[in-house]
This record gives sequence, C-alpha cells and structure tokens, in this order.
Amino acid sequence: MSAAGPWAQRAEQAERAVLGRHLRLLGAVLPGTRLGRSTWPARRGIDGPVGSWNYWWQAHLLDCVVDAQLRAPAPARAWRVAALLRGVRWRNGRSWINRYFDDIAWLGLAAQRAGPLVGRAGDDAVRAITDQLRLGWSEHGGGGIWWRVSDDFKNTPANGPAAILLARTGHVELAASITDWMTEHLVDPVTGLVRDGLHVNPDGSVRVVEGNVYTYCQGVYLGACVELAQRAGDPRWAQRAGRTLAAVTEHLAGPDGVLPGHGGGDCGLFTGILVRYLADAALRRLELAAAAGRLVTASATAAWDGRVETRAGPLFAPDWRVPALLPDAWSDAAERDLSVQLSGWMVLEAAAAFERGRVG
Repeated sequence: MSAAGPWAQRAEQAERAVLGRHLRLLGAVLPGTRLGRSTWPARRGIDGPVGSWNYWWQAHLLDCVVDAQLRAPAPARAWRVAALLRGVRWRNGRSWINRYFDDIAWLGLAAQRAGPLVGRAGDDAVRAITDQLRLGWSEHGGGGIWWRVSDDFKNTPANGPAAILLARTGHVELAASITDWMTEHLVDPVTGLVRDGLHVNPDGSVRVVEGNVYTYCQGVYLGACVELAQRAGDPRWAQRAGRTLAAVTEHLAGPDGVLPGHGGGDCGLFTGILVRYLADAALRRLELAAAAGRLVTASATAAWDGRVETRAGPLFAPDWRVPALLPDAWSDAAERDLSVQLSGWMVLEAAAAFERGRVG
C-alpha cells in the first residue's frame, strides 16, 4: 500500500482521471504542448482536440498540475506543468495577456506557483501579467481594478486573484489597496459575505452593486486577506479572514459543512476555488485551521462519495451535495465540463494538502 495518506491517494486518482479524459496536444500536432479539452465525452465531428477556448480554465488546470507535483514530485508531472504553460501561450496568440483581468491573474498565480518548473517562461508570464494588472487600477468607483479592458464593471473575481498575485510578487501596497477597496464596497456589512461587483458611471460614481454571492468571491477575498496577513502584518487582515470564514460557515455551508455548487460552465470552478483558499488559510493561519479544515474535509468527502466511476476513473458532480451523473457526448450535463472536474480534483488536492500539513 502507498505510504501516502488516503486523501493523497484519492487526489492521484482524480489527477489520472481528469488528465486522461481532458489533456491533449495543442492542435493535436504541436510537440511539447498540452491543453485541457473543455468537455468529455467529445462530440465526434464537432468538438476539436481542445474544443472551445477557455483561458481561465486552462490556468486552473495548470494550478492543479502544480498541486499534483507538490504532492508527489515526478519528472512527468514537472514536464506537464511546462507543457501546459507553453500550450496556453501558443493558443493565446503567443501572448500571456487577454482583455480579462481575472483570466490573466489566474494564469499569473499558476505560473508563479510553478516556479523553477517553467523557468524563464514563468518569470516572463508573471512579469507581463503583474504589469498589466497594475494598469487595471483606477479611482473609478473608489478604486479597484476592472473586470476587463474598456468595461464599466469592477468585481471580486478580478480583484481577489489580482491582490493575491500582487502580494506574492512584492506589490504589497497595491494588493492592500485592492483588498481594502473590496472590503469597503463589496463586503456585506450584515452577513460578512463578499458580493460579486459593481458597475461604474462614466463620471466614476457607483451606479449599482451586484449583490450576487458566489463561493468564488469568498475564496479569493479570503486568500487575499491571508496573503496580506502573512506579508503586511496589520491585524486587520487576519480579522477579515476570520470574519469571512465565519460568514462562509454560517451562510453558505450546510449543517454538515459541505459547500454548495453553482452548476457547470465557468461556474463549475467557483467552489473549487473557495476550497483551495480554505486549505491555504488552514495551513497558514493556525487560528483558522480547525474551522477551515472542517469545510475542506467535509466537502472533499461529499465530492468523493458522490462520484461516479468510469473506466478512466472518478467523475465528479457540479454540486457535491448530490450524486454525479454519467453523461454521454450529446448530454448537457455539467459533468462533461472540464471546469466541474477541476473543482473535484481541487477539493481532493486541498484535502491532501491539509492532510500533509496536519501530519507534518
């Protein structure tokens, strides 16, 4: 039997399943590259080798492969990390940048975590992306960065990962300003939950706050606060992290601690992102470890128990509170989406990371 703990073994099964079903050569022909196919099973004659281009899904696939390499270092995993980053750049027109600040922040985070595995390419990606994120700040709506270039929307999904990346790359003051802006404008003072975003008028005034609450937003705000608590030293960051964790526990998690899903498509990644930063909080802030760890392990247990087994390995549900369905190529089931399967893989890697942290 493997010396790895049970969560590490389950994470490895998820890794093999997701990569086996989704990982492909870019264009099926470009050596030294890999990308994730958006759906499985593919529709013969309709879906190409990769399918629709979802830049930010690829960033999270890269992040998951980095997780796997940290869990169990191996030359094949290290090669795969580099091949994925190379594939994203080639598919994106040999550029690291697109017009969505949330997309590029996610790729920057994955490239920064990949570190020496991707060499100069990672440094180039992080530098180009952080430069672009810094240009995204404006005083419209009181501060923050835009969701995308030439838009009127500023939201948590762009500002949260940008703040995390900027803090990790030495731009702590800007990261703090972004997170303070989110706190002032997007944290609900009653529930403590982080809202989606706000629209800005041409004169810079706030037109409307979008009050939707997603697991994703809680995760990236929590991640930014934890990062700043480590680097900036001001007690407000740890206090805000604790408040967010309490709000998630009270208002989003079920009585059993399982976090809700939001369906397929882009939404399929939302709860996986929250769990990633819950595990990060549990490992880096001792006062948060017990509460965050309960949410991680409860959600991982539900995701694993609700899986359906295929010849390639486990397939996960978009909502871990209900059993997964086995889709066919013509189904609209969210289980087909790479985003959904990445969240299932993420929650198992998060549980494995928490497992390693607890046993030293």
